Amino acid sequence: MQAGGRKVATVFGGSGFIGRYVVKRLAERGHIVRVAVRDPEAALFLKPMGAPGQIVPVGVSVTDDAGVAAVVSGAEIVVNLVGILHETRKATFKAIQGEAPGRIGRAAAAAGARAVVQLSAIGADAASPSAYARTKAEGEHAVREAFPKATVLRPSIVFGPEDGFFNRFAALAQFVPALPLYGGGETKFQPVYVGDVADAVIAALDRADAAGRTYELGGPRVYSFRDLLQYILTVTGRRRLLLPLPWSVGRMQARVFELLPNPPLTRDQLLLLQRDNVVAPGALTLADLGIMPKAVEAIVPGYLGRFRRRAAARIAAA
Repeated sequence: MQAGGRKVATVFGGSGFIGRYVVKRLAERGHIVRVAVRDPEAALFLKPMGAPGQIVPVGVSVTDDAGVAAVVSGAEIVVNLVGILHETRKATFKAIQGEAPGRIGRAAAAAGARAVVQLSAIGADAASPSAYARTKAEGEHAVREAFPKATVLRPSIVFGPEDGFFNRFAALAQFVPALPLYGGGETKFQPVYVGDVADAVIAALDRADAAGRTYELGGPRVYSFRDLLQYILTVTGRRRLLLPLPWSVGRMQARVFELLPNPPLTRDQLLLLQRDNVVAPGALTLADLGIMPKAVEAIVPGYLGRFRRRAAARIAAA
């Protein structure tokens, strides 16, 4: 489990939004970090987070048995952060979220890894009508079959400077007169800070009592979808109509959006939106990992500043 006297960690999906925070924390703890990604050149920005040679991007597909085994070989810890928001011909929910965690778990077991952390999502459910949620549940089951002591982390929507939620709607509000509230915008969310999720990964790797357990990660407050969009408008100083739309209209729009290479909305995502995304009563949480979650209000204004009307005008004039 050592490389030149240093511990090795393999992080699948380490160049993504959450991954960069996990990689940074592992490097700070002295690990050699293998960042297993499809495009290693796109992960080169991670290298300055560690000493020379400490962070090593490696090109690998999570659907390739030999490639996964090679990048896990000799690793003391393995973290799987890979997930997709919509399917393509080359990347399906079944392959990426349902089957790959089992492949990673088997490779970790064969390599003699000490710990495995699997990032899932609140709402993972084998009986869900959403393929995203069903395959998240399949992945949890598969990794546990292969590596029974794997820790599963299920976050709600994750926020931070590079997020795809607050940034997306703040950007959209710059150009459209109204923001859609599918189903009236009453779906509940419990946003969790990306740094807290990364800290949860580290805690799960460190704590013996986390082995084989599932934790649901949410922030200190629950919001409706309407609340979150109104908060974005308040922070960015914009006045936009919040337009309630029935689910049927959303499905028609999503059907059209799905023709795009990177659809802003899919029918499967609408199915997810019809179910609250909050920590379940009685679930193990961040508090059980010794982490006090940070509030949306403490973090989000700092990175939505560029979307404020005056800030946008200054940028355009520069």
